[in-house]
Amino acid sequence: MTTAQNLPVVVIGAGPVGLAAAAHLAERGLEPLVIEAGDGAGAAVAQWGHVRLFSPWRYDVDAAARRLLTSAGAGRTEPWSDPEPDTLPTGTELVEQYLVPLADALVNGAGAQIRYRTRVLAVTKDGADRSRSLGRERLPYLVRLATGPADGSGGTGTVEEIRAQAVIDASGTYGRPNPLGTSGLPTLGEPESARFLAGALPDVLGRDRDRFAGRHTLVVGMGHSAANTLLSLVELAEQEAAQGAPVSRITWAIRGGSPRRLYGGGTGDDLPARGLLGTRLRDAVEAGRIELLTRVAIDRLEPSTDPAGDTVRVLGSARRDGDDGALDLTVHHIAAATGFRPDLAMLREVRLDLDPVVEAPRRIAPLIDPNLHSCGTVPAHGEAELTHPDAGFYLVGMKSYGRAPTFLLATGYEQVRSIAAALAGDRAAADAVELNLPETGVCSSDLALAADADGRVSPDELAASGAGSCCAVPAAPQQVSIGAPPARANPLGGAPADAASAASAASAASAGPVGFSTGVMHGRSGD
Repeated sequence: MTTAQNLPVVVIGAGPVGLAAAAHLAERGLEPLVIEAGDGAGAAVAQWGHVRLFSPWRYDVDAAARRLLTSAGAGRTEPWSDPEPDTLPTGTELVEQYLVPLADALVNGAGAQIRYRTRVLAVTKDGADRSRSLGRERLPYLVRLATGPADGSGGTGTVEEIRAQAVIDASGTYGRPNPLGTSGLPTLGEPESARFLAGALPDVLGRDRDRFAGRHTLVVGMGHSAANTLLSLVELAEQEAAQGAPVSRITWAIRGGSPRRLYGGGTGDDLPARGLLGTRLRDAVEAGRIELLTRVAIDRLEPSTDPAGDTVRVLGSARRDGDDGALDLTVHHIAAATGFRPDLAMLREVRLDLDPVVEAPRRIAPLIDPNLHSCGTVPAHGEAELTHPDAGFYLVGMKSYGRAPTFLLATGYEQVRSIAAALAGDRAAADAVELNLPETGVCSSDLALAADADGRVSPDELAASGAGSCCAVPAAPQQVSIGAPPARANPLGGAPADAASAASAASAASAGPVGFSTGVMHGRSGD
C-alpha cells in the first residue's frame, strides 16, 4: 500500500467532460491520467456523429480547454481556431474540431497522459474493501484496468492495476441504454433479439441507410432522440417515394397516453410553445407517414424463424386509434430511444451516496429530477454537491445525472472546474459555482432543425428560438406556482441530512422555484 501523495488523478473517459477535467487538473498543477475505452478522444460521441447538437459552440467548449488550445505551448503544429460561437456542431464536428485537438494539446502541451483502448474494470481503495473503515481516508485508490491488444482485434488483453490520489468518473451512460421492458428489465427475448436493435440514434440517412431502406422500423421513446430518428425515417421514406422505390414503414411506440409533451403547446399545456421538431413530428403523424401507438407495453420479442430471419415479432399491449388491445407487430428493426442508465458495477467497492431513484449523487438528485426540471433550469452545482463518503471520488458529466436526461455540457464543465479547484486545495474557487446561460435557453431543438448544412442559423430563427427551447426561461422574473416547488429538499423526506444539503435547500428557497413542474417528485408524467 502507498499514500495518495504524488499520485495522478485518474479520469475515466476521454469525452467532452473527461477532457475538460484533465484540462482543469493540468492547469492547477495536478497530474491527470485519462483512461478511455475507445480508440480515440470522443469515441462515444463519434457513434452519434451525424446528429447536430441543440446547443451552439459557445456552450460546447470548456474555458480551461480553450485556454490550453489557444496557448503558445499547446504542442500543436497548427494553431487552433475557436469555432464560430453561434453555429451548432454535429457530433463529428465536436470530435474533430474540439476533442481531438484538445487531447493532443493535453498530451503534447500539458504533459497529461491519455490511454486509449483501456477499460476500467473496478475502482476500490488500495488494501481495503468497502466494509473496512479504519484508516480508509488515508488510502489511495486502486484502479484495475484491461488494455486491449494493440492490433485492435479485441480479446482480454493485459490486466493491470494503478493507484490514484483521486478518481473522476466521466465515462457517461451512452453505452448503457435502458431496456425495452416497462419494469426496468429487458423484455423477454430482448437479449436474443439484439441484432434487431438499432440503438437510440442510428444514422438513417447516412451510414445505416441500407439497413433501413424499404424496411419497417419501430421507434420506441418520446424524447429528442426518438424524434430525430423518426424525422430521419420520414425523410428517407420521402426520398424513396420520389425515386419510385419501396417505401419504408414507420411505427412509433410510446408508453404514455399522448405525445403532446414532445409536440409542445396545445390547450392547457404549460410547457413552451411548439417548436419545429414537435410540429414536424405532429404533421408526419397526422399525415399518416408515422403510425402512432400509445400506452405501449412490450412483453416479448420473438426473432423470426423463417429462412431469411430478418424480422422480429413484437408482442404486448397498445392503444391504436383510441382502442386498447393486443400488440402483435412484425418489424425489421427497433430503434429503442428509451434513455440511458449509469454502469455502476465497476464501483461496487466504492462507498457511494446515490439517490435511490435516479441513481445520481444524493445532493444533486433533487436538482436534476426530470419530473421537475428541464436542462436549462438545473442550477449550477459543484464539488460540494458531488462528494461521496469515499473522499476524492466523483461522478461527473452525464454519469452524475444517473437516469435523468437533463444534462448540458456547460453543467459538466462547471462540475469539473469546481472539483479540480477542490483537489488543488482552493476551497473558495470550488464553492464559487456559476452557470451562465442565455435568457432563451441553450439547447433549442428549433435551432438544430433550422440550422443549415454548416450549422448556421438565420437571425430570424435565432431570435425566435426561445419559444422552442427545451430549457427556455422568461426574459423577466415570473411567479411560478404549478405543483410542488422544485426546491432542493431532501429527496427522502425530512430535514436536509447535512450542512451542504441545508445550504442548498436554503439557496433554492430564497431563489424561488426554477422551471415548471412537469410531474411529481420521482413520479411518472401523465404522458
